[in-house]
Amino acid sequence: MNKITCICLGVRSMEKAIKFYRDGLGFKTDCTEDNPPVCFFNTPGTKFELYPLDLLAKDISEDNPPKGNGFGGITLAHNVEHKEDVDKVIELVKLAGGKVVKEPQNVFWGGYHAYFADLDGYYWEVAWGPDFRFNDNGLLVF
Repeated sequence: MNKITCICLGVRSMEKAIKFYRDGLGFKTDCTEDNPPVCFFNTPGTKFELYPLDLLAKDISEDNPPKGNGFGGITLAHNVEHKEDVDKVIELVKLAGGKVVKEPQNVFWGGYHAYFADLDGYYWEVAWGPDFRFNDNGLLVF
């Protein structure tokens, strides 16, 4: 079980989330509707999915769906090949209505990064590192 095949975010509004990721940040998808029951994005490697939050909670447990809000101790990451790409992604986030929670800056480990929150409060790190290498499929290789 040494792989993650899909990351699903439960979202409060499919329409707003799809517009943020697909139209604002440019995530590729076959979803042409603005409010589909589920939406998968064509990301290399691990797939990325949006699903209505209330239905996801009920899918986990019909009798006792999980509730809550706030920081859940998890972040998603988008690693980039060039340092200036961090700034470009953060500009897209701002235009798409996301919240920048940490402006782009140098990091103690020699890289450059920023953090933003999407419309549902999920935290993303955008990072570049001097030792980051990517394969022909655009996947980060350590």
